[in-house]
Amino acid sequence: MKYFLAIIGGGPAGYTAAEKASKAGKDVVLFEQNAVGGTCLNVGCIPTKSLLYGAKQYYNATHAQKYGVTAENVSFDFAAMQKRKTIVVRKLVAGIKQRLNNEHCTLVSGAANVLSRTDELVTIACNGETYEAENLLICTGSMNFVPPIPGIKDNPAVWDSTDALAAAELPKSIIIVGGGVIGMEFATLYHELGVPVTVIEAMPTILPNLDQEVVAVLLDKYRKAGINILTSTKVESLDGGRVTANGEVYEAEKVLVSVGRRANLNGLEALNDLELNCGAIIVDDFMKTNLPNVFAAGDVTGKVMLAHVAARQAEVCIGRLLKQIPLQRIAYNAIPSVVYTNPEIASVGITEAQAAEMNIETEVRRLPMTFSGRFMAENEGETGLCKMIIDKKTQMVLGVHMIGNPCSEFVAAASFAVRNGYTVPECMQVVFPHPTVSEILHEIL
Repeated sequence: MKYFLAIIGGGPAGYTAAEKASKAGKDVVLFEQNAVGGTCLNVGCIPTKSLLYGAKQYYNATHAQKYGVTAENVSFDFAAMQKRKTIVVRKLVAGIKQRLNNEHCTLVSGAANVLSRTDELVTIACNGETYEAENLLICTGSMNFVPPIPGIKDNPAVWDSTDALAAAELPKSIIIVGGGVIGMEFATLYHELGVPVTVIEAMPTILPNLDQEVVAVLLDKYRKAGINILTSTKVESLDGGRVTANGEVYEAEKVLVSVGRRANLNGLEALNDLELNCGAIIVDDFMKTNLPNVFAAGDVTGKVMLAHVAARQAEVCIGRLLKQIPLQRIAYNAIPSVVYTNPEIASVGITEAQAAEMNIETEVRRLPMTFSGRFMAENEGETGLCKMIIDKKTQMVLGVHMIGNPCSEFVAAASFAVRNGYTVPECMQVVFPHPTVSEILHEIL
């Protein structure tokens, strides 16, 4: 059987594309060597947030006195947290499989390898079988990057994020190499469950890609809470759980290395004429590569490594293949992002520093989250911050950056404004429900 579309990788990009194309009546074969749902669902976003929520409940219980609640002998069961995490993942994986359960979608479990390609046909091998398709969509995702640090390889004390999520027990202490999103989320998890945490970051700040005024609020709180955060500190070597950085030695039971991810190109060796940039596949606005019938979506493109971006790229790609009108490009300037620390950080659009680099004259508005009555009622002892970047000439909203719970739940409203080029007067016409923390977006105007 010849398929209309072959998809390698069953993560957010792959399963979104498979569902959209098969429901349109196109025959699709989807290859996934591990579990449908990809890194995000199985060993990334979802299991991390499940554990973080458990840790947050424990943290809230042990800090409930400030709300007039007294809880005695509060404890947690990490094994039970892990069990719940597994159940959540299994349910979501089953849900995805159900969405793909139709006569036009074939799901193949195994590692796929491209054998050959012409402009009319792509041939793929998997589990000893051969499959042919008119078009190929590469959704092979990304892998944890292992830096070339002496002593890191084959070190039983070293974890990556997958190891950490699978651990049956909490470490007695942990050093986290990398203060990016993954590193700071794990720092939150371990700290709230009582594990001594040291974060080592080579850059001058943690979360270097975010608005630094917002990040400073988190950094100050975490340092006061007892998390040892070292910036401008380069790891030089490892010896078991002993980490040498900037000439100093730090020691812990486990070392979690989270210094980024790299595009996964395994199984694509036959596509030796596929154009790459810094190890990622180059695509146009509609996810098309330099090869006429080969597309790519998700982390493997190296654009923005977020699950919701991968899904949107898949939608755009399939829309192109199905010749759907209008064909909409992705607004990469309006991609919301969240860091699930406590408090959480949510942002969309450009930062103040990026605006300066782009020579855009801006008006920057700042407001503590305490201007929201709901925030005051539910976040005792927290101040938070909402920051809005506005084009001074046009009054267009260019970026919104927030820290304070639960800003992740309404950052999409700010994303609408940035995506559609709303001006301050236009945003002021939007009515927010009261009392909600989302009202901060109106108050700051």
